[in-house]
Amino acid sequence: MNYLEKYEEWCSNETFDEETRKELLALKGNDAEIKERFYQDLEFGTGGLRGIIGAGTNRMNIYTVGKATQGLANFIKKEHAESKGVAIAYDSRHMSQEFSEKRSSNFKC
Repeated sequence: MNYLEKYEEWCSNETFDEETRKELLALKGNDAEIKERFYQDLEFGTGGLRGIIGAGTNRMNIYTVGKATQGLANFIKKEHAESKGVAIAYDSRHMSQEFSEKRSSNFKC
């Protein structure tokens, strides 16, 4: 799926909240911005998952945090480590608390 197809999916799919869809629809016609937000998935690096906050696959938002959270849950299950538990925390970074609270409730282990 190319970046324009991903953009259209995020704009039209009701899985994404209304605020997210509105933010993206306001970008219609701004191909450079759309491409920047959707040309890749936000990468998990040595400092964790970091990026510009906003809508898109290459941005920090509840959907990219959720994807990373589900990936961690899948790894824990694969390693049969469910009994060890998981600590979900937040720090002083922008939206850290909101990401922690919204995604921890969807952690499927």
